[in-house]
Amino acid sequence: ARQLTRPAASMVAKRGYATEGAARVYGGLKDQDRIFTNLYGQHDFGLKGALKRGDWHKTKELVLKGEDWIINEMKVSGMRGRGGAGFPSGLKWSFMGKSSPGRPRYLVINADEGEPGTCKDREIMRHDPHKLIEGCLIAGRAMLANAAYIYVRGEFYNEASNLQLAIDEAYKAGLIGRNACGSGYDFDVYVHRGAGAYICGEETALI
Repeated sequence: ARQLTRPAASMVAKRGYATEGAARVYGGLKDQDRIFTNLYGQHDFGLKGALKRGDWHKTKELVLKGEDWIINEMKVSGMRGRGGAGFPSGLKWSFMGKSSPGRPRYLVINADEGEPGTCKDREIMRHDPHKLIEGCLIAGRAMLANAAYIYVRGEFYNEASNLQLAIDEAYKAGLIGRNACGSGYDFDVYVHRGAGAYICGEETALI
């Protein structure tokens, strides 16, 4: 009978795994360039902690540059929405600016996060809410809006509570509200809590 022999280990080709080899590279983003620096809740989510992390730094100067400058910077940055279409943010903002002069404009933030498996917006509201509020002011200025409404799903109790606390701090510090950041621009931010209805995250229902 023919005798089968097991080949030596040195003769067996080593299997190559996709995770082995060169170190992973995540684009050109460096740690010091990250926008959200407290997503894991390791630091204070309040205004004192936010200021230490660079939030609200020279926000007044950005607001004073006006809508044309802000929108152009957004276009140059190449920033896109995180939805399925990936629509360019700067282009989307530009649709609001010059349309229907004299009519009131509102910035609506969809924090419903109703899609199964999604877990990104809640961490921002829970641990980095001042970053969101500051972004609302800058985006609102670009679109000539004087108020932002943040829709938060009903199940996000802690997230809505932390966000409201941060908004109250921002009002008290003069960062939003009348003469926001001392810029002469008036901007209010409201939190609207839902009751868990999935349809509320859809654009027209949200508005």
